Amino acid sequence: MNTISGAPVALVTGAGRGIGRGIALALAERGWMVAINYRTNHAAAQAALDDVHAASGQGFLVRADIGNLDDHAPLLTAVLEHAGRLDVLVNNAGIAPRVRADMLHVSPESYDEVLGTNLRGTFFLTQRAARVMLALLEQQKIAAPKIITITSISAGTASPNRAEYCLSKAGLAMATALWAARLAEFGIAVYEIRPGIIETDMTASVHETYDRMIAGGLLPIARWGRPEDVGQAVAAIAAGAFPYSTGDVFYVDGGFHVSRL
Repeated sequence: MNTISGAPVALVTGAGRGIGRGIALALAERGWMVAINYRTNHAAAQAALDDVHAASGQGFLVRADIGNLDDHAPLLTAVLEHAGRLDVLVNNAGIAPRVRADMLHVSPESYDEVLGTNLRGTFFLTQRAARVMLALLEQQKIAAPKIITITSISAGTASPNRAEYCLSKAGLAMATALWAARLAEFGIAVYEIRPGIIETDMTASVHETYDRMIAGGLLPIARWGRPEDVGQAVAAIAAGAFPYSTGDVFYVDGGFHVSRL
């Protein structure tokens, strides 16, 4: 957190469920005011906000489709009108292909939909949020803002049956490096968190498959990851635990990325 008075504010995209919900709760438990972004599932977002309030945290709901660039300005305006500041942007919102398909058969429509939300939408939201942060820094309303993007082990692990998803996450990894290089001079640090196999709605359809893989030794830490595992990592970064770092990749993957013999 910073020395400027008032609770710091974090905007968490896609915070109604899954990893985003875990992030929102972890931040709220540590004194952050959390803007819970959602696209269509108001009931899930309200449940996430109820969890925040149950943990004696502060939060509010902001509806926006990250894949729709026209929603970005109203989203950030809503955050500023409600909270007056934006200290941390957590780029979590993302979608998987509607149908997993071998890359020999990926449709242009699926490619455009997944990359349009995960990469294009996130890139341009980050661009607009960075401009907001620069203005707030100039006004001395915030100090040491941060941008944290949630990618996936799919950023570096090829899954030919969901190529568009892998490409979107690999693109976000490079976007993190690019934004880190561009924004460092202004004191805005940028980070990537790369989760592994996390137990969420998105992985429900392949739960049995991953159960077998984990039991077979896929992960050094032999269990599913949980949304709160990612949330704790985000909370540590948001709190300023890594003041001499930017552009870094933080793995929350049970050791999946470790090369082993």
